[in-house]
Amino acid sequence: MLSDSKENLWKDDTICCTVETDPNDKYQSCSTPIYQSATFKQSSALGGSQYDYTRSGNPTRTVLELHLTKLMKSAIRSFVTSSGMTCLDVLLKLIPKHKNRVILGDDLYGGTNRLLNFYNKKGDITVTHLNTTCFESIKKEFTNNVGMVILESPTNPLMKVLDLPKLVSFIKNNFKDCLVVVDNTMLTPLNMSPLAFGADVEYHSGTKFLSGHHDLMAGVIAVKDIELANVSEKNIYTIINSTGVGLSPFDSFLLLRGVKTLSLRLEKQQSNTIKVAEFLNEEILPKYKKNFKVNFPGIKQNSNYGHLLKSYSKGFGAVLSFQTGCVEKSRIIVDNCKLFTISVSFGCINSLISMPCHMSHASIPAAVRKEREFPEDLVRLCIGIEDADDLIMDLKQSLELAGFC
Repeated sequence: MLSDSKENLWKDDTICCTVETDPNDKYQSCSTPIYQSATFKQSSALGGSQYDYTRSGNPTRTVLELHLTKLMKSAIRSFVTSSGMTCLDVLLKLIPKHKNRVILGDDLYGGTNRLLNFYNKKGDITVTHLNTTCFESIKKEFTNNVGMVILESPTNPLMKVLDLPKLVSFIKNNFKDCLVVVDNTMLTPLNMSPLAFGADVEYHSGTKFLSGHHDLMAGVIAVKDIELANVSEKNIYTIINSTGVGLSPFDSFLLLRGVKTLSLRLEKQQSNTIKVAEFLNEEILPKYKKNFKVNFPGIKQNSNYGHLLKSYSKGFGAVLSFQTGCVEKSRIIVDNCKLFTISVSFGCINSLISMPCHMSHASIPAAVRKEREFPEDLVRLCIGIEDADDLIMDLKQSLELAGFC
């Protein structure tokens, strides 16, 4: 089903929590029911009903996809899959054989790196990693055999900021057939609308901010091109239906529930993140300038990144990272936090802490991490909705144990 084409003048806060339920529901439920059914009765031997088999479509999933389409500015259709990685896998299947080169950043999620390397070794695609913050490096490397570019801003976990509008404009003006894909997980559709400034595809790990509660895995793909969305020989719907990676009815219900509070959660998380980043930047960094570094575009230390990000995003997100100059000191900080849970992922209501090189990005070989200047002592903070003063107090006691403060 396609979203309503008429312009929606509601603000994001309203859109998040206003889910259209089925007007034909005889019970008039205020919450979308979970249609936990694998198959659906048909009216005749010829079939013809809207739903027949949940792999191909399910009423709960449909409501979720329609709701997400409203949040993704300029999207004509959204799709939900079983994880963020299945989103990427689906998108990689769109690359034609005669344009099988993929360009993406050198600072990216470990799982993305692993999947791209898998297809690269099989010979299905050729992968080129670039410093995507440098426009000239992208411009220099671009050729007609590039079938897809995957961009992310800020990057994960070094929080580098790309000039996304400029990059997207260059690619679409000079290489129209190249699919421009933006991983918008870090900023969410409430902060940034990559489809609105020219990207072909926007995708998310719905496990993160969109869900917000550590209780499901999901992926979201949004497109603005009817050819990518429609049922034809090779498009997103066909791939999802054929491979069976569509999101289950129960997880669709959970994600729909999570999205309703996205605006409230994100506002609190971003506010907390700025306070935590300012604490690290103003109280810790000045004392240990030689070794300590804070990676977050929303602080004065990184004002160039901040101004650039603000030119196309409404917020800075709720993830930051810092370097201590010593792997052992970073380990002590991570091990001794009480409120911050040691875990991968981000975007949820609880604050998380980790050392990416040993957890979320451990699948990237050490030699490759070194080549990409990926610091082994890096600590990543994923800020939740707790009280900011409590989070700062927790970090402070942990930093003291590591010899800081």
